Amino acid sequence: IQILGLGVGINYGQIANNLPSPSRVAYLLKSLNISRMKLYDADPNVLVTFSHTNVDFIIGLGNEYLPNMTDPIKARNWLQQRVQPHLPQTRITCITMGNEVFKTYDHQLWSNLLPAMQTVYNALVDLGLDKQVTVTSAHSLDILSISFPPSAGSFRQDLSEYLQGILNFHAEVKSPFLINAYPYFAYKDNPNEVPLDYVLFQPNQGTVDPITNLKYDNMLYAQVDAVYSAIKAMGHTDIKVRISETGWPSRGDDDEAGATPENAGLYNGNLLKRIEEKQSTPAEPNVPVDIYVFALFNENLKPGPASERNYGLYYPNGTPVYNIGVQGYLPGMVYTSPSTKIVSKT
Repeated sequence: IQILGLGVGINYGQIANNLPSPSRVAYLLKSLNISRMKLYDADPNVLVTFSHTNVDFIIGLGNEYLPNMTDPIKARNWLQQRVQPHLPQTRITCITMGNEVFKTYDHQLWSNLLPAMQTVYNALVDLGLDKQVTVTSAHSLDILSISFPPSAGSFRQDLSEYLQGILNFHAEVKSPFLINAYPYFAYKDNPNEVPLDYVLFQPNQGTVDPITNLKYDNMLYAQVDAVYSAIKAMGHTDIKVRISETGWPSRGDDDEAGATPENAGLYNGNLLKRIEEKQSTPAEPNVPVDIYVFALFNENLKPGPASERNYGLYYPNGTPVYNIGVQGYLPGMVYTSPSTKIVSKT
């Protein structure tokens, strides 16, 4: 497969001290024909480097910024300093407010999320940018209390008051509901019960939703449809669900079952084929799945288990971690001796 034109997005995490410069990353993306990228911040080095390219950006505001973003003046200042200077030459299309906020169990943060989303959106309107930049947030699947069968999907009771307002916001401004969906976690936590072929998009018996009779041949699509069902249970049928992160680690600790290069290659390779086919989920047959793969590079400074540092499709030197039938090119560094007084841009 040549990734492109596939419409797949990629997460560009930067919690590492050995990553190539943004200009080299731009070459790599161009060689892969990837035109959608998600950042976890609004790194000006990246946004300037990707000006006048055909790459659409989702940029992020970390959880720590949410309290400030409920203040209209601070929200407007942030947009004027960190977003507006890059438009329209860099194609910023979306801002994610926080990441997996409901995983934090910080109730103040929960309360700040919607006001921050609304305040930033209103500031975009004031600046005349709301037609090109939308506002959303990315959620882990922990927000579900029931995920199977997909048609019974529902959100956790303790989150309903927060999520109802967020869903109303999405419906009003027509922005997508983002989820970070990792079938890997389900397999790792229960390798004896969860069939590996089912989570890796390999041929398998599949599973049938006893309520709708719809058949699922992979867990990811079942997870997406469970979120759609949960949203419908809150009274909305007009909100698109997009996958802002999914992936599979190529290495893990001893207790992290399935974290191997072979499984990671199967997961991401099979996923790319399905994206290429513009597949939809069984319950939403008219909506092709919209996916950002996690992640472009292994990130050596990420905390947590070994798997956290091994989700990359590439090592920082540009070598593929495993073969998924896609060849990209990362230009080499150019070194010059100090005596030549030549500065080489890499």
